[in-house]
Amino acid sequence: MPAAALKPKPLPTQSTAKRPVLFDSPYEPVVKRPLPAGRPREWYVTHNRRLKAMRLAIALLDSGVHLPGQARDETIRATAREIGMRPPSDTTCHMVRAFMRYSR
Repeated sequence: MPAAALKPKPLPTQSTAKRPVLFDSPYEPVVKRPLPAGRPREWYVTHNRRLKAMRLAIALLDSGVHLPGQARDETIRATAREIGMRPPSDTTCHMVRAFMRYSR
């Protein structure tokens, strides 16, 4: 008998589940550290926008939205509301879709 036949079948994960897996809310946020001083204001704005977009992209992937085409602005903003985040701007929504597109 081949060795692969002896291995037990793993439980479904987020990526193989038939239905979306609910968020584990409330979650405990990571301890925030101060950003480095002396950078131009635009660097801080872009940095925080990237962090927000990454959090939203992860939340969307966890909720079953796997393609950038499925992540319309309304969907992204509803997810932000669900995880307790301020509604993202159009630019941040665009960045969320870009993260989802290039993660493959």
